[in-house]
Amino acid sequence: MQFLLRHKVFITFLLVGFSMTAHAQLKRAGNHNFWNYKSKPFYFGMTLGIHSSGYLTQKSRQFNQSDSLNFVSGLDRPGLNVNFITNLKIGQYFDFRFIPGFAYSERRIQFKNNNEIFREVRIESFFVEAPILLRFKSAPYKDKRLFVVGGLKYSFDVGNNSRARADVLRDLFTFAPHDFQFEVGAGIQMFFPFFIFSPEIKFSHGIGNIHVLNNNKEESRVLGSILSRALTISFHIEG
Repeated sequence: MQFLLRHKVFITFLLVGFSMTAHAQLKRAGNHNFWNYKSKPFYFGMTLGIHSSGYLTQKSRQFNQSDSLNFVSGLDRPGLNVNFITNLKIGQYFDFRFIPGFAYSERRIQFKNNNEIFREVRIESFFVEAPILLRFKSAPYKDKRLFVVGGLKYSFDVGNNSRARADVLRDLFTFAPHDFQFEVGAGIQMFFPFFIFSPEIKFSHGIGNIHVLNNNKEESRVLGSILSRALTISFHIEG
């Protein structure tokens, strides 16, 4: 019994010493503000972002049969997004993030014939978004942590069936209002006394065709599929 007791005491002192050493090392690494957030299981905050979004167009089998169109492509254009952050910590290095919000985008599809623009379609969209992401973070150093993030995003195009959209497209083709995308990105957390500031860059790519075929229009027949894509720079403020 005395042998086991001595070992228990030794292990206890060893664990306490290791904990104090790790704490001292983190302090020496300059993590002063980090300790204010270390014990918090939840973060909440807001995001302001700018993005460049567009369409990845794929040609249909009927494209080669077209006499008036020989080139079609999507053009990326700038946009804005505002999101609300709910962040749940999963252990020391992982976060589960739900970031619903709104996004405004202007995207274009250009049709050409013999290198001359035959038609350029401009599509303005207002989206309700719901990204669900998993984030992996590095160990903190001087109140900073690097991270990578990835997951899925659902988007709903609020103005898909609006009169303005119908006037722009003139029955050329329509878009499905629902869109699913995968997202991958990276950034850095910077811990301040009263908030966490995190710039982030993220790439999104659609995983489903949002083109609704209209057989009566050549511009629609030459398109096999349309996939959404975006490159976003976001600025998170959490606390």
